[in-house]
Amino acid sequence: MTAGMTRRTFFAVTGAATVAAGWSRAILSAQNYGGKKVPIGLQLYTIGADLRRDMAGSLAAVAKLGYKGVEFAGFNNVEAKDIRKMLDENGLQAIGCHTALNTLQGDEFDKTVEFNKTIGNPRLIVPSLANNYTNSRMTIEGAADIFNTIAAKLKPLNMRTGFHCHPGEFRQVEGATVWDTFFSRADKSVIMQCDLGHMGTADADQVAYLNKYPGRAVTVHVKPAHAAPLLGDTADTNKWPEIFKACETAGGTEWYIVEYDGGSMDKVVQTMDVLKRWGKV
Repeated sequence: MTAGMTRRTFFAVTGAATVAAGWSRAILSAQNYGGKKVPIGLQLYTIGADLRRDMAGSLAAVAKLGYKGVEFAGFNNVEAKDIRKMLDENGLQAIGCHTALNTLQGDEFDKTVEFNKTIGNPRLIVPSLANNYTNSRMTIEGAADIFNTIAAKLKPLNMRTGFHCHPGEFRQVEGATVWDTFFSRADKSVIMQCDLGHMGTADADQVAYLNKYPGRAVTVHVKPAHAAPLLGDTADTNKWPEIFKACETAGGTEWYIVEYDGGSMDKVVQTMDVLKRWGKV
């Protein structure tokens, strides 16, 4: 561990839990955000720079903050057995990874499965699709069929695949959103990973989608809408009490995964504080 990382980790874990100026008063309100029904994980993309400098120290810091699991977005050329050791030492679960579609096809499939089996990760989520998969109803349905094939191969291995959304998945293509066309075609075993922040930014109704595709939002990304600086900030338009209720009933959500684009360890600390104030931890 570098000296710089040690200082960052120390201050992140012990000294950065102060509520940031400008947070919405909704953080401290008496709204009903539900109970502690769903464990909290972290998408490690949020602290990508820290992870590249010191994976072991970063995972230790995340665990000390109270996060129970982590979702990977790359492995930084660290061997699977070493990652598993770090996770086990810190009591963390591997709850997912973002992996490109081509890593689940052809000769790459077995390599991807073997690596994720070793680290204990059962969920292989494709974070985005190229335009040639989403530019017409036919190509979107074809993409869903590819996921169906992958899902069938993963089922006997006790693993699953899924698709993660960005705002573009809620544009209209031939009379329906990309998200609707895809999940109307995809098998129910294909995880609908709702990025609740991206959905809010796209003005998509998260609650309506969770109810429309029940039991399929096994993991969701908890992120403020409209690039708000922090969960619960006044710029975050997401209606979290209603969203959490839908996740915990119709959605069948097993993990809330905190994520920020352009994140930092400080945001990871402060978000855990928000979730504690909301009674989610």
